[in-house]
Amino acid sequence: MSHAQKDRPWLFRTYAGHSTAAASNALYRGNLAKGQTGLSVAFDLPTQTGYDSDHVLAKGEVGKVGVPVSHLGDMRALFNDIPLDQMNTSMTINATAPWLLSLYIAVAEEQGADISALQGTVQNDIIKEYLSRGTYICPPEPSLRMITDVAAYTREHLPKWNPMNVCSYHLQEAGATPEEELAFALATATAVLDDLKDKVPTADFPAMVGRISFFVNAGIRFVTELCKMRAFVELWDEICATRYGVEDAKYRRFRYGVQVNSLGLTEQQPENNVYRILLETLAVTLSKNARARAVQLPAWNEALGLPRPWDQQWSLRMQQILAYETDLLEFDDLFDGNPAIDRKVGALKEGARAELAQIDGMGGAVGAIGYMKSRLVESNAARIASIEDGRTTVVGVNKWQAGEPSPLTAGDDAIMVADPEAEADQLDRLRAWKTDRDNAAVKTALAALRTAATDGSNMMPPSIACARAGVTTGEWADVIRSVFGQYRAPTGVSANQSNRTEGLDDLREQVNLVSSALGRRMKFLVGKPGLDGHSNGAEQIATRARDCGMDISYEGIRLTPDEIVAAARENEAHVIGLSILSGSHVPLVHDVMTKLAAANLTHIPVIAGGIIPDDDAISLREMGVAKVYTPKDFELNKIMGDIVQLVDPREKP
Repeated sequence: MSHAQKDRPWLFRTYAGHSTAAASNALYRGNLAKGQTGLSVAFDLPTQTGYDSDHVLAKGEVGKVGVPVSHLGDMRALFNDIPLDQMNTSMTINATAPWLLSLYIAVAEEQGADISALQGTVQNDIIKEYLSRGTYICPPEPSLRMITDVAAYTREHLPKWNPMNVCSYHLQEAGATPEEELAFALATATAVLDDLKDKVPTADFPAMVGRISFFVNAGIRFVTELCKMRAFVELWDEICATRYGVEDAKYRRFRYGVQVNSLGLTEQQPENNVYRILLETLAVTLSKNARARAVQLPAWNEALGLPRPWDQQWSLRMQQILAYETDLLEFDDLFDGNPAIDRKVGALKEGARAELAQIDGMGGAVGAIGYMKSRLVESNAARIASIEDGRTTVVGVNKWQAGEPSPLTAGDDAIMVADPEAEADQLDRLRAWKTDRDNAAVKTALAALRTAATDGSNMMPPSIACARAGVTTGEWADVIRSVFGQYRAPTGVSANQSNRTEGLDDLREQVNLVSSALGRRMKFLVGKPGLDGHSNGAEQIATRARDCGMDISYEGIRLTPDEIVAAARENEAHVIGLSILSGSHVPLVHDVMTKLAAANLTHIPVIAGGIIPDDDAISLREMGVAKVYTPKDFELNKIMGDIVQLVDPREKP
């Protein structure tokens, strides 16, 4: 078959951003030179949650999981010498999406770009933040309004821009079954479209439906995942036709990008992750009628720490070999009419429809947040239990653990270490920015933003004016917080024991004995200091501790060290567990330990969990942390046994 007849490949992206805007700009230009065809921007947690780099909650989090963008100067540096009118840029941003898009538009204007030609996507999906990722700010209703303000604005001014990317990726990371991933994502999309209907002219609505895109996860069970993608395509077509009356088939197309699964990447024998990533990629590329439009792959060593440019290049080369060396793009769909595939797709659609009916009965996605969150915690508990008892095989983790040490992980530079100077540099530039700007212009712009937020008019025009005036991320978000209020999402962890108690008899007996010796029920405080919203680990530890008979206190994400210490005193905790997955474990744990000492609470043992390199684990132990756990410690019952022993007064000399 001649080369000309090949399908065009999907967009090749690498999810990237760290340290500072200037460092990330160098990384982007390097990736584009290697053949990447789109940009995918990772923002740090303060930027995602609406805080400036100098805010107390940002301490230790600046530049850790992405790039800090506090103002127009940072955005300018991020895209220096990258012509935005020739780029397709995906920005993984949700609660502060209107603001980051405003900064992007302001930089494009400075470059002299035609704004109507800009192409890209803001993720802008708030529902999954309440369910799994945790970077929300406001309650669901005003958050939904901001999503549809962005959509209505782009319809008029940025017609090639995707104003929303329904993100089911984190749902699977939080334990969702394929049926739950399908249903919760589709319910989110309909919640947004139902809200958007009144904001755009009726004639333009079908085209807006066509601008909604999705961002999905592909796990290791790649036949099931391939079927899930075909089910997504068919269900979305059905919803667009029946619920919204969209007649033009091209507006009913399920347009999606993918980051394949990071949940299944193992710290043990990490080189095996290369195979996992490849197999997961096949799930979203093999079936032509359900093929992703953009793919970004994690790096093989993500369970160990921050990937280096070489690791990202290796993942990019995997995509290029698949697209250009194989004959994958030369054929029609390979699975049409396959009876096994059709059966599985049918079963997944049936399961998803049942979930959707349940959610609709609760008033849609916004009304069902608590229900969906508890379903995810339960599904994740079942997934972990299945790995623990060996029903699910994970090579190198619960089977074939013996192996040769990996030369890929040897040496001092095996993973990237965040630049320790980056945070100080960012704070210096932020101070200079605030000193040099026109404060009167800032005040005027913020007042106009407050008016729009209060009177219900579209918040994009005043946000763009704020960007031009030099307003900071924290100042923009403070207006949002003061008008709409802050929100604390449900944790999905109920106080009642589940019926999943098989294999826990010995542990429950131990907890009872220790509680008797203590004179009251053993109290375990689980805390998430800092801005990290990845709460799966904390939820599972709290859930298992509860099922073992401990009295647990888990208030959810984003607590300051002061709040954790106050809770420890108030609850008279016997043990404190800190969970941090953003890489900021050293400064945050140090803060907690210092404040515990000041409060005369050093008798309470502290354990810590997260993606913690060996050297950092040593530092944490030197601070007085009793136990450190990383993803390789998958046996929760062993952790529970350790906790009981730490607290047991009979063990003390």
